[in-house]
Amino acid sequence: MFEVLDYPFMQRALLAALLIGAAAPAVGIYLVQRRQALMGDGIGHVALTGVALGFLFNTNPVWMAVAVSALGAVGMELLRSSGRARGDIALAMLFYGGMAGGVMIINLAPGGSTANLTSYLWGSVTTVAPEDITAILWLSAFVLLISLGLRRQLFAVCQDEEFARVTGLPVRALNLLLAVTAAATVTVAMRVVGLLLVSALMVIPVVAAQQATRGFATTLAAAIGFGVLVSVSGTVTSYYADVPPGATIVLIALGLFALAALLALPLARRRARRALPAQAPAPGTVPAARP
Repeated sequence: MFEVLDYPFMQRALLAALLIGAAAPAVGIYLVQRRQALMGDGIGHVALTGVALGFLFNTNPVWMAVAVSALGAVGMELLRSSGRARGDIALAMLFYGGMAGGVMIINLAPGGSTANLTSYLWGSVTTVAPEDITAILWLSAFVLLISLGLRRQLFAVCQDEEFARVTGLPVRALNLLLAVTAAATVTVAMRVVGLLLVSALMVIPVVAAQQATRGFATTLAAAIGFGVLVSVSGTVTSYYADVPPGATIVLIALGLFALAALLALPLARRRARRALPAQAPAPGTVPAARP
């Protein structure tokens, strides 16, 4: 069973899956709270342009994608907060502009073709190179540092911006920081699940955790645990079953969500039954007659 660890490429793949499985839900919980679950998809399309620019200028596509997606995320946040464009319109511009720009630029690159983007679109964790591990390690550390270190401030901003502003929090700066963190998360995860599936790893573990937990701190911890579980198990499964790792991770995450939802039903019924005695009439009183 542990023969998978005998191969250096699988060691790198499992390390990348571990880091990304922890980082993606850590920032995804804030996007879910703000009802911006599809923001990861929009940033992923912009990151595609960054990957294409990396091929064009013969530089590391990961770092180029970080720069381009961060600029796109900041631009979308500025448009949303200024009121000049609704959030859904800004997100649509990210979707279409990023995809079109990526396809156009990759065809302008010397010897470039859309086939070069396949591993970035759908993920190819087994082809993670040592330099990719370095980038993933630094970016994951940044994402976890921001998501966990500023969890109280980010929670307050995502819960109620007006209240956070009244309490003196730098709402604009925190929103921009969250946008940049989300961009870093997308570029980190693209080597594992791909740019077209990255939003699933940011959202599904969070939603699954919400089925079984109550309270922000416990949901955050459970989401990170679920993210690590599905990422690592999906990577191992893809090795033994010879199936695409990105799709495998997402399908396992969906299965985990379904299981969590089924297990949550008895808990919800039990809580409802416990609440019924509190609504019963006090001893010695006569219930009101029904009309």
